[in-house]
Amino acid sequence: MAAAAMAASTNSSSSSLVTFVFGDSLTEVGNNNFLQYSLARSDYPWYGIDYDGGQSTGRFTNGRTIGDIISAKLGIPSPPPYLSLSTNDDALLKGVNYASGGAGILNDTGIQRLSFDDQINCFQKTKEIIKAKIGQEAANKHCNNAMYFVGIGSNDYVNNYLQPFLADGQQYTHDEFMELMISTLDQQLSRLYQLGARKLIFHGLGPLGCIPSQRVKSKTGQCLKRVNEWILEFNSKVKKLILSLNGRLPSAKFLFADTYPDVFDLINNATHYGFKVSNTSCCNVDTTIGGLCLPNSKLCKNRKDYVFWDAFHPSDAANEVLAEKLFSSLFSAAAAPPPKPHS
Repeated sequence: MAAAAMAASTNSSSSSLVTFVFGDSLTEVGNNNFLQYSLARSDYPWYGIDYDGGQSTGRFTNGRTIGDIISAKLGIPSPPPYLSLSTNDDALLKGVNYASGGAGILNDTGIQRLSFDDQINCFQKTKEIIKAKIGQEAANKHCNNAMYFVGIGSNDYVNNYLQPFLADGQQYTHDEFMELMISTLDQQLSRLYQLGARKLIFHGLGPLGCIPSQRVKSKTGQCLKRVNEWILEFNSKVKKLILSLNGRLPSAKFLFADTYPDVFDLINNATHYGFKVSNTSCCNVDTTIGGLCLPNSKLCKNRKDYVFWDAFHPSDAANEVLAEKLFSSLFSAAAAPPPKPHS
């Protein structure tokens, strides 16, 4: 129902569609470039090698993010990073990307990044500016009609709970940790609603136990089963939370996008999609020091053969397959053709 309503609203006026994006490095488009001491950044060579112009932009992949590809499918430009805009910029009216590499649901996840709470604070400032520009009533309507994409939670596991030296892994059982995340997320999504969000899509987490940075912890290089079980449990709790929010908040059309099966299928049946390697990354990374693709790293010969670009992030080619699937499932009323294997 919500998906059909969203598809209808995007079809009617896609040129005027405004999107606000919140999340982590999977959707970041360059906010961390503006944070002087951030270690989670990708503004150096190899990142962006397959992006327009071949330069790094602060996207954590060799090309486009899933958000870039979905924006193009909706016929709108990919929203710019919030920190690149001046305080009073008219571009704030057209949609903004607040995503920040290293960010999590919890404020103690990551350092030198915009946490999800920080991102919501930035959106609150954006709304104040929109209000000053077009008046309160128009600003409320503008924010109600916009689409909100939220994809966050991976770092709460990968860079927090699953790190042996960080407090949360020792302080909480997994059940307690998950309850903390869900109750925090409940407050955060409720706050976005208070600020005007009505049409919101929350991207569930993918099988984190299968990303290269986790596989290296397995003696045989297999996916970490327990991590994937935790992620499935987290996704199912977020799905319940979204249903509960829709019940509690008048005219909320929040949607849970379950990307786990698609990512899992892409990794396990990579050849079906035209890929050759899904257990390690195209960029030869050192997982002991973070797993990002450094300027002195060696690249694979054919970047389109690899599902993963670095130890954490999908390649441009993989993002294309995943964006196709996500778009078809979200906007089924405007059904897109099924994803073709890339050449």
